[in-house]
Amino acid sequence: MTRFALTILAIFPTLTQAAGFERPIPQAQSATAEWWFFAASVALLTALLAVHLLVRRR
Repeated sequence: MTRFALTILAIFPTLTQAAGFERPIPQAQSATAEWWFFAASVALLTALLAVHLLVRRR
């Protein structure tokens, strides 16, 4: 089996070559995504403030 695989790779050397790396192109955020991120950030800060006030009382 190994000889067969080596023979195939010797006949078709392009099978052993890896494809070149294509760098991903970042996509721009939409205005809706920015508003959702803002809302999530405000919610996180509110939750952190609530935890701080709860822990501070003890």
